[in-house]
Amino acid sequence: MTISVLVPAYNEAAGLAAALASIRMAMASFAARGWHTELVVCDNNSTDATAAIAAAAGATVVFEPVNQIARARNAAAAHATGDWLVFVDADSHPSPALFAAAADAIASGRVVAGGSVVRMENGTAFGDALVAGWNLVSRVTRWAAGAFVFVEAEAFRAVGGFNQRLYATEEIDLCRRLKRLARRQGRRLVILRAHPLRTSGRKMRLYTPVEMLRLGLRTLLTGGRTLRRPQDLFLWYDGRR
Repeated sequence: MTISVLVPAYNEAAGLAAALASIRMAMASFAARGWHTELVVCDNNSTDATAAIAAAAGATVVFEPVNQIARARNAAAAHATGDWLVFVDADSHPSPALFAAAADAIASGRVVAGGSVVRMENGTAFGDALVAGWNLVSRVTRWAAGAFVFVEAEAFRAVGGFNQRLYATEEIDLCRRLKRLARRQGRRLVILRAHPLRTSGRKMRLYTPVEMLRLGLRTLLTGGRTLRRPQDLFLWYDGRR
């Protein structure tokens, strides 16, 4: 068994070394089972030292020139050799216990993909409320947060990977397709709860609740058309770090 851990990164120089160190520590949970691992970082057209930091950490570094999270994740997956793919965002810190829980799900043979509830670090009260709401939705719908997705490589490729027409909510779109595949195969998609993924709360500090609510309302009123226009999705694509 080989596990590919894939990290999309755009201008993440400030925190990437620490994130990759956490990911390396967590990967020991796969190695403890005798599984092989690899770490692939996709530099999504960064203008800082992201690529150099990833290379110094021993990762395989690939390049995606179009600044889009779906493309960055797909580019990393295209270079992966693993039987399973584990996507982790560059501002997130998985624990060994979380990866061990994912390994248990993989080893069960009953799971096609999964994710985890998340815990925001150094966020705000508004951010904590958003995360609590998301975690509830995630558990009920079995939609994985994009910051942590593990998926069988064959299944990922069978459903076409992340939808490159979407600049946000691409993880929800992927989960919907994977759930249909899982039903046909008599398997399931799981959301792990015991060891939440620690992820950055920087967006809660960089953007106001009014900005976020306005974006959400606009997305609803346009029937989701904003999700296909990066110029509308400042929360992800205006370059603030």
